[in-house]
Amino acid sequence: MRINFLSGRTLRGFMESEKSGGLVLIVCTLISILLANSSIGQSYLNIWDSHIGSHSFAHWINDGLMAIFFLLVGLELIQEIHEGELSNVKRAMLPLSGALGGMLIPAGIYMLFNFGTETHAGFGIPMATDIAFALGILSLLGSRVPTSLKVFLTALAVIDDLGAIVVIAIFYTSSLSWISLLIALGIFVLLLLLNKKFNVTNMIPYIIGGVVMWYFMLNSGVHATIAGVLLAITIPFKKGDPHCMSNRWQHSLHYPVAFLILPLFALANTAMVIEGNWDQSIGEPFALGILFGLIVGKPVGITLFSFITVKSGLCALPRGVKWKALLGAGMLGGIGFTMSIFITLLAFNGNMHYINESKLMILLASLTSGIIGYTWLNFVLKKGKE
Repeated sequence: MRINFLSGRTLRGFMESEKSGGLVLIVCTLISILLANSSIGQSYLNIWDSHIGSHSFAHWINDGLMAIFFLLVGLELIQEIHEGELSNVKRAMLPLSGALGGMLIPAGIYMLFNFGTETHAGFGIPMATDIAFALGILSLLGSRVPTSLKVFLTALAVIDDLGAIVVIAIFYTSSLSWISLLIALGIFVLLLLLNKKFNVTNMIPYIIGGVVMWYFMLNSGVHATIAGVLLAITIPFKKGDPHCMSNRWQHSLHYPVAFLILPLFALANTAMVIEGNWDQSIGEPFALGILFGLIVGKPVGITLFSFITVKSGLCALPRGVKWKALLGAGMLGGIGFTMSIFITLLAFNGNMHYINESKLMILLASLTSGIIGYTWLNFVLKKGKE
């Protein structure tokens, strides 16, 4: 028996903006790489290196604007836990298990190549799926794609974004300033009390508290973007109320994140000069770990863990989805981009050789995964329709 795996209104709206945003990201990435390697390349690179206050423009994007991206991810996750695909244990088990396999297997493959080397910290790079790119590729297949497959891929990507957040908080935290961290957590508790105990529904205290929490998190050693997720947890949410603050914030943030923040992130972090001998890095352990982790580890991990969970009776395949199509979704899971690049910056902090070469490997792996996933699904879904 197959369960009905249809999305709630949030996931449907999310997919519509994300798949369009994915196409924008592709364009921004191509533009950024072309400009960085053109006759005006140095001037273009200087834009992102220019300082605003004590930080570069790129740093403000990665540590500041991306906190808003994490806020949106957190709001989506809260929504799904209360009334979406993650609100029902049996429905949630499939994307949960798929996401777990899609994180553990790629990380394990990376460590097979890099255990004991100076690049072992990059194990988190192939763990995440880029929702925007994956849904952008899936949208190219049109109406042949079952809605339940789109929802599975979206729920899976949201969950492994959460996994990436946990990995960042635990493994990519520099030396701690306990005073700043305790102040940030104190503000988090205060905002929770405003919501849960005092029922404050005015957004001003949450905005001010969120900015202050971000500031102290930035100075604590824990990555500042974690403040976005913590703020999302404190925002008032009411089940069944489309006008509650959490839903209003989601609606307001979707388009700025998809069409401003993530494109800026793509432009800033793919502004890199491609050397003539870039292909020599493919044989290095970190490059092999990223390539095999995303291209092979993602589909194997997602499909294997999903298969085990279904066969154990904990859940069932979504209605209208066969294993071949789910494998194709797993292939698209190998599109890492946003989170993978983000983790690269943390894993290889300051080592521009590893950072730039890892970005190239992420782009290569994501492109390969996208082409393979699209080709496979195009064949499988066309065959199924016939």
